[in-house]
Amino acid sequence: MPVLAPLELLTPRLTLRWMTQADADAYFPIFSDPEVMRYLGRPAWTEHVQAVEAIDKILAHYASGEAMRLGIELRETAALIGDAGLWRIDDANRRCELGYSLARAHWGRGYALEALEALLAHGFDALDLNRVEADIDPRNAGSQRVLEKLGFRQEGFMPERWIVDGVTADTAFYGLLRSYWRAREQSIA
Repeated sequence: MPVLAPLELLTPRLTLRWMTQADADAYFPIFSDPEVMRYLGRPAWTEHVQAVEAIDKILAHYASGEAMRLGIELRETAALIGDAGLWRIDDANRRCELGYSLARAHWGRGYALEALEALLAHGFDALDLNRVEADIDPRNAGSQRVLEKLGFRQEGFMPERWIVDGVTADTAFYGLLRSYWRAREQSIA
């Protein structure tokens, strides 16, 4: 596993930063919203302690090098509006999985794309990744658009992979190779 150290990634409108337990109060409303959780494969949080426990896991993952989930803040107000992370980091194979969530009030403003561009650049450069994977519910058109704008390609599909609150959901698998990322960088330069 890589050695992860606290970091801050800056974009024009956002700060991606290491999370702490001080974030629990702002984190809870994001993941207690059923619309945010709709495509995440688990039910919405119902108790504040779930935010505390989630951040405990994030802190443990930092220590183990297994995952890096960063809080997404608006630079203008320092308000926490979501998170984005690289997890299941496989150092030997230079691959990981990507995950991200935004509070519903901040959907449709390009924040996910902006945050993920910074996170992926860090992953390919500082962590020397070769491959990043994403697993999304194919009904989540917003995430599909974001991934495709970032250069991800759909690589597979699994019907009824998840059952959340008794409802089955499919999975669409996406992959982003370092070579796709570099080609994208060159095309927008």
